[in-house]
Amino acid sequence: MSDLRALVLDARGVLRVTGEGRLGFLQGIVSNDVAKAAPDRALWSAFLTPQGKFLHEFFLAEREDAFLLDCEAARLADLQRRLSMYKLRSKVALEDASADFAVAALFGAGALEALGLAEAPGSAAPFAGGLAYTDPRLSALGARALLPRADAGAALEAAGFQPGTLADYDRLRISLGVPDGSRDLEVEKSILLENGFDELHGVDWDKGCFMGQELTARTKYRALIKKRLLPVEIDGPAPAPGTPITADGKEAGIMRSATDGLGLALLRLEALEEAESAPLTAGEATLTPKKPDWAAF
Repeated sequence: MSDLRALVLDARGVLRVTGEGRLGFLQGIVSNDVAKAAPDRALWSAFLTPQGKFLHEFFLAEREDAFLLDCEAARLADLQRRLSMYKLRSKVALEDASADFAVAALFGAGALEALGLAEAPGSAAPFAGGLAYTDPRLSALGARALLPRADAGAALEAAGFQPGTLADYDRLRISLGVPDGSRDLEVEKSILLENGFDELHGVDWDKGCFMGQELTARTKYRALIKKRLLPVEIDGPAPAPGTPITADGKEAGIMRSATDGLGLALLRLEALEEAESAPLTAGEATLTPKKPDWAAF
């Protein structure tokens, strides 16, 4: 049986940005360099508060004179509303295109080869009437695709992908230490660099100003990172998201998403240094943190 798996991500929607001013409009707002998006390259980016706190994350792909933003479906209207506040006189239109496009995750050994994609994060190509691209965060996650919604399932099957489950995908994502939107980042509180956005290609430091750029840069260049989101092995019942993590009775972090004995936890770096002598606990579980290969700290 093929190792190729595909999953239509029902929790994701698509916001379409059109108009001749779309590049300049987004460029001054989001954390990545929108000028680098092209039919053969997709990006991962974030939209922050002026104070540099997380509001939204999304994947950005270019197709037929439009940018397609793969974002959280339940929060798409909020993203659309917040972006609209900055339109001013920009020749830009923002439209919910979720009825037209489905978002899919494609993973498993050989997924990129099956789609004709390079391993370089963000590499994109036409696929089944839409487009597919190597996950811009980490190629080990496989690919994502934006597909005509009516034919998405048939297109994935025709390409040789077996149906995957959210648990399958979460297991892969969590083992690699990669966050999933507001499941892992706290809206209006989380800081990008505590959650891997730098190493996972979600911030461009050469593009110039964007919303929240000053505080994000200050955090980086003054080495103000005191916490990191990390994968943890869970021995015991999986703690619910938001469960406090302690070490020797002291606050050490907070639990995020989890599945099948694995989870993500936002941990204080000082607690990591003392983890052998002061084990991490959350609820009735003991946690063992693992540093991803891609993480630089």
